[in-house]
Amino acid sequence: MLCPGGTTRRRPDLGAVGYDSLGQMLLEDPVTTCLSPSVYDMICKFGFEVRETCDINSIVTQRGEVCWKTITDCVIYTESAQSLDYPGSVRLLGPVCEAVHSHLLSLTKEQFEICYTPWLQWTAFPEVFLLNGKECPFLLRDLLASKELAQVFGQSVMDVLKVFLGSPRGLNLRNILWHGFASPHEVPPKYCSMMTLLAAGLGQLLKSYLRQTKFALVHRPFRALPDLEDLAVFPDMTSEVLPVLEEVMKKSTFILKIMLPYWEEALIRFKAHRFADCAVLLLPQLETGLRRVFAVVNECSQRLLTAESTALYTTFDEILAKHLNDGKLNQLPLFLGEPAMEFLWDFLNHQEGPRVRDHLSHGEIDFPEFPKEAANQLLAFSTVLLLRFVDEGLLSVLKEEAAIRSLVGLAASYRARVHPVSQLRKQVLSCEKSLEAWPLLSLPTEAEEAARLEGHSETDACNSLLTEIMSELCHHLPEGHRVARGLDNLPAEKWPQVIRELCGTPVPTLFCPRTVLEVLTVLRNITAHCARVSSQVAASAELRQRQWVERRLRSRQRQTYLHMLSSIKLLSPVLYLILLLIALELVNIHVVHGKNACEYQQYLKFLKSILQYTENLVVYTSQERNKWNEATVLTRAALLKIWTFSEKKQMLIHLARTSTSKGVL
Repeated sequence: MLCPGGTTRRRPDLGAVGYDSLGQMLLEDPVTTCLSPSVYDMICKFGFEVRETCDINSIVTQRGEVCWKTITDCVIYTESAQSLDYPGSVRLLGPVCEAVHSHLLSLTKEQFEICYTPWLQWTAFPEVFLLNGKECPFLLRDLLASKELAQVFGQSVMDVLKVFLGSPRGLNLRNILWHGFASPHEVPPKYCSMMTLLAAGLGQLLKSYLRQTKFALVHRPFRALPDLEDLAVFPDMTSEVLPVLEEVMKKSTFILKIMLPYWEEALIRFKAHRFADCAVLLLPQLETGLRRVFAVVNECSQRLLTAESTALYTTFDEILAKHLNDGKLNQLPLFLGEPAMEFLWDFLNHQEGPRVRDHLSHGEIDFPEFPKEAANQLLAFSTVLLLRFVDEGLLSVLKEEAAIRSLVGLAASYRARVHPVSQLRKQVLSCEKSLEAWPLLSLPTEAEEAARLEGHSETDACNSLLTEIMSELCHHLPEGHRVARGLDNLPAEKWPQVIRELCGTPVPTLFCPRTVLEVLTVLRNITAHCARVSSQVAASAELRQRQWVERRLRSRQRQTYLHMLSSIKLLSPVLYLILLLIALELVNIHVVHGKNACEYQQYLKFLKSILQYTENLVVYTSQERNKWNEATVLTRAALLKIWTFSEKKQMLIHLARTSTSKGVL
């Protein structure tokens, strides 16, 4: 990599996380802008080149009604009229924006509220879309290009929005701000004022459209973030920690000096309990800082700047990916380490996580309801990240604070919490806990005795298969989990303990390939159905027990109850067996790579047959069906499939043993 002076720079040691390696390199490369020259010109120059004064009365009436023609007349097109002339349009819109900015600044708060607040009510959900049998486009650029919105607001109005928001060839204000490219002094205030007026003007046009068409505008409900309890790793950012963060912000080379005002404002908003504001300011700056580190460790300094219209921006999606666009290994994950990467993926990317960046950027979250926990976790993680880019001497001093040592330790031990591996682990443990309650079911003694005397040949056959399969699985427990060492079988009382220990075994989660994720999906579906069976059986047993004691069961119902009691004694160990099998396969999930295409499909077919069994079991054990004898027959068939597949040595536990014996990692 070449420094400005032309000397060759060596690649940083990615194993070293101190200031003297990457931190020093960042310090040596002061960044004055993250905007490429053409983007800088578009935002900071073109809109100031036309010096004429625009009469505000030609833009907005005294009652606050937007005169759209004055604005749309400033949008010009290329000679072929095939596309917008973005630079030319920005130049002509400059004086309009100046006039709007001066106008809004001249209004008192009361005057603004009277004139414009009513017209901004439609933005209760910012991306309004009148659906005509279609899904609402996900991306803003597609939304602005839609025929449906052009019908509502008019094509000329949509072209104005494209100049401000919808194309990398225009001002593209939304993207350059949300992805952290523009520093505070590079965003002309007049564009902020203009966006406010445009939003009010759209509200006026929308009201007119709704009146003409008799349509009603129904806002989609805001999205509630998933429970953050599992993700709340860091303690609250207290008055003990916040001053440290204030100091570190000024000295960490992770933060570009031109971006420091954003960080300071984020902290101000957090202290004021404006948690959504804090996250909105913080997320783009995390992206900016990580983009800079990404550019250095991957020796691609050009990726720090906004891309031109012919190339993609370097955003979180690429920054956090395993490989670069050219197929080379992304060096950033190696530098950050798995704990930091797992945190970022949990909060930003995983589908079952909060995905705060996506939901905030698409206007899907009610700002006043944004949880403090989310902002707190982001701020705490940011603190730890900034500490990695301060002078070693300062770091040593700061670590003398117990709260700071605690933050650093928690960050270093972070493990994925919403990855499918983690979700499966939680499902298995929850289902196992549900099964543990079965022996506590208060069953009538006379009913149990009657069920025992009734007997069932299918049940006996199932128990025999259970013993054989459990004995086989026992031999594949990891060395540290040999609870039944020296025994041919695993004692029933040890099953819960072994399952819990297996679920505590670390499993790599970062950058799981498609095959692993596909297997995890099937295993999670199986576990979900097992949990539902467990819940149904417990509810049915409680109901029938009460009816038996109260002598409210008719003759046929009493017989069904006896069948149920017999099935419960079978289903409990069967469900434990399935959970144990899933836990073992989870521990060995990554050896699925050792299967060829044919073997992989056979393995998936086997898992899906178990899934089909659990799906049918949900139906048979429901209070509406009560098909207990059929459930036993179904169980025997499923156990035979498990035993047969086990005999073929095609499970992951078998493949793992083969790989280990060959010395394959």
